[in-house]
Formats: sequence, structure tokens, C-alpha cells
Amino acid sequence: MKRLFAAVLVMVMCLSAAVAFAGDGSWDRVKNAGKLVIGLDDAFPPMGFRNADGEIVGFDVDAAEEVGKRLGIDIVWQPTEWKGVINSLYAKKFDCIWNGMTITPERQQKVAFTKPYIMDGQIAAVRMDEAAIKKHEDLGGKKVGVQAGSPALEAAKKLPKEAGEIREYDTNPKAFLDLEADRLDAVVVDNVTGRYYMASRPGKFRALPGYITKEAFGVAFRMEDNALRAMIQKTIDEMIADGTMGKISRKWFGEDVTNPAEW
Repeated sequence: MKRLFAAVLVMVMCLSAAVAFAGDGSWDRVKNAGKLVIGLDDAFPPMGFRNADGEIVGFDVDAAEEVGKRLGIDIVWQPTEWKGVINSLYAKKFDCIWNGMTITPERQQKVAFTKPYIMDGQIAAVRMDEAAIKKHEDLGGKKVGVQAGSPALEAAKKLPKEAGEIREYDTNPKAFLDLEADRLDAVVVDNVTGRYYMASRPGKFRALPGYITKEAFGVAFRMEDNALRAMIQKTIDEMIADGTMGKISRKWFGEDVTNPAEW
């Protein structure tokens, strides 16, 4: 009898949780409205930015538009000030934040994230024809360039073997120009920024395997919008599984950086 009671209790608890989860109304609200409003900083290439015609484009834009297509809803982009983006989410100016948002413990206290859909962080880039440098350990004693004031500076100091020299530049493109000219051995740079730049100069540079530091990106929702988050997560999972996310990644980064097995 006790076992039967326990089994029934578990079933009731699971059913209650399922009803509560499905009953938050967040997905139904978006589905009935026929649109998902997404908040973003529209000056963050290659995740989301305006092209020469003023259109919002980028990796996140293509991914979200594909999600909307599969779910039968429109995607509406709402540019916003990044420093107040979470407050704007809870003010219901949009339904979620999809714009290369790093998952941090502090943010996890305020918003509910999807699983990471792309891994960001700091990587090291070398010339394509550089045969002597194959891994981060090979940068010991080498000349490494970074953008001044960026997280790349601290990452360069965390290399497995100390660099011979760390040179700071005003911008990443200036550092890459010195790398191409053989005045540097490597550039430490943010993953998405670096791969986007390298994709624009095919055949010139390559990234060393792995990350120096890691920062995962996720889509952020209000804590109470569980049903909506689950529906978006399910669709992203399907896009990763069928190769669609990889295709979008190769468009913007020249390679697939969405495969969790490679992180």
C-alpha cells in the first residue's frame, strides 16, 4: 500500500509540475500574437548589427528568424540600450534577449537562459601558413597582440606558457595587420569577433584549437516564462541536430562554432 501511495504521489507531483509548466501562458501569448519580440544591441557584429542599408543582420538574427519560420511566427527586433536590457525585459518591452548574451552566475539570478548555443571566449589566431605554432603552449616566448582594454589582455597573460611580449593595439584589425605582416606571432581575440574577421579574410589566418577562456552565450527570458523558453530551446536543439545552426555559423564565422562536442 505504501509503495502504491508513493507511486501515486509521484505521478500527481509530476502531473502538477507539467500543468504548471504548460500553464504559464508564455508560449500561448507569443503564438496568439503571431510574433516574438527580441531585444538586442544592434551594434554588436557579427551577432546583431546594421548593415550599410540599415538592416539588422547577423548570426543571432539569422538563427532567430529560422526559429520564427519553424514556429510559424514573425520575429520583431527591438534595439535597446544594453546596460538596461534586463530591466527592459521585465518591463515587457520584448519577450527575450537574443544577442550574444554571456551566461554568468549574476545574470542567472535575474533571467532564465537556454542552454548555450554558441561558445564565446578568448582564442588565439595565427597566420594560415604558420607551421611551428599548433597549440597554445607553442606561444611561449612569442610576440602576441591584443586589443587594449579588452579581456584578451588578461587572457594572454593566462597562456600555458608565458608570451615573450604582449603588444596592445587600438583595434583588433590593427593587430591582425601586424600578424599578417609577420610582426606578431599570434593575436588573442574574442572568439566571435576574431572568427568573423578571419572569415572576411579567407586563407589568411586560422584559430588554434580550443579556448584560452570560455564564455557561453544563451537566450535570456523572464524567469516565469518557462513554456516559451522550452519551445525556443526545443527548436534550437532541432536546428543544431539537423545542421542548420552549423550552416548559419559557417556563413558568419567560416566554420561551425555551434557544436557542443567541439567546446
